[in-house]
Amino acid sequence: TEQAAAVAGGVIGGILLFVLLGITAYLLWKKFCHLFSYEKLINPVKTANANAIFQDQANSEIQLKSTSRSRSVPFIIPPTLHGRDWSHLTNEEQVQEDSDPYMIPQSGSRSSFHSLAGAYVVGTINPDLYKLPEDISETDFPDGNIGRLWFSVEYEQESERLLVSLIKARKLQPPADSCSPFVKIYLLPDERSYLQSKTKRKTLNPQFDENFVFQVSSKMLLQRTLKFLVYHVDKEKKHHLLGQVIFPLKNEALTEDNKLVIWRDLEKENMEPPSEYGDIQFSLSYNDYLGRLTVVVLRARGLKLQEESPAVGVYVKVSLMNHNKFIKSKKTAALLGTPNPVYNETFSFKADQTELDTASLSLSVLQSNKAEKTLLLGRVVVGPFMYTRGKELEHWNEMISKPKELVKRWHALCHST
Repeated sequence: TEQAAAVAGGVIGGILLFVLLGITAYLLWKKFCHLFSYEKLINPVKTANANAIFQDQANSEIQLKSTSRSRSVPFIIPPTLHGRDWSHLTNEEQVQEDSDPYMIPQSGSRSSFHSLAGAYVVGTINPDLYKLPEDISETDFPDGNIGRLWFSVEYEQESERLLVSLIKARKLQPPADSCSPFVKIYLLPDERSYLQSKTKRKTLNPQFDENFVFQVSSKMLLQRTLKFLVYHVDKEKKHHLLGQVIFPLKNEALTEDNKLVIWRDLEKENMEPPSEYGDIQFSLSYNDYLGRLTVVVLRARGLKLQEESPAVGVYVKVSLMNHNKFIKSKKTAALLGTPNPVYNETFSFKADQTELDTASLSLSVLQSNKAEKTLLLGRVVVGPFMYTRGKELEHWNEMISKPKELVKRWHALCHST
């Protein structure tokens, strides 16, 4: 029996020793994991160096405050504090309510560097990286810009009303230091009537936020063009034209469910009187890589319509020639008889770079009538020295010298063949 009791006592003692060793190992393992989780982020920092840590952090804070350009926000990882109660301060910091042996008293206002003992600054966050993308239309103004206009367009099919909202203008260029702008809005081809905004006093960046209504049938809508004229009123009540925006409606899908918000740069109006047969404005561009010649027919003005025949439409025919031999032609849409049609149509032609010395473009403005007769209102030819002189030759040469760039100019029409 004594031997059995000794064996039982030995077994029980061994079990108790094993349990004790297991508990001790578990506690040591848990503590090791707790410390290791912080050591993976930064180098281990001893409690004895707490004063040095906060001193470095305070110096960092002073450097941040002294540098006005640096707006980075410190990113801090606090120590694990289980079972603590926290209260919010007015500066959105958190401080323990119970006393903490590692908390260092701070005099004066607290900063986020000092709010928690043993907190480690592991980096900074740059707030600029989280800002919404900037509106390019508000900042990207090309050289020579004379102002920019924002507006919206919507069409009510049932009531046949065109709703135009004049929103704002930016960076106007008045002739004087101060600027008091207003806007006149036309619905071309009617240039006798217009709607006008209020005058904004002494501002280069007026905010209008005004709404206007034009009555126009759905059949005629795509033939119409909005024209915005931006004026400045001086102290003597004289009006000075700052610029204009031309917006054809034919290329837009105007519905009640599709309110278009648009911005356009102002352009100077051609103040010279029209030539004898009128003028045409178009852009030229040549892409030497693709071998492509692009023509953008913009508008015409001062056309001499043949009133003796009922007008059906006025259109522009663009023809590519080589050695005076016809290659290809394209036409714009026909607009109902107006002396100032606006087209904004783009055409491209294949033309090798070696052909530019012998190629030319002919733009003819034509009027058709109900009898299916076509009348020539005017014509202009642009091309190399072989065919042209003056402004037409300058336009062609400028296109070649500025590849891939649209070069825009006005040209006088003539009746010569």
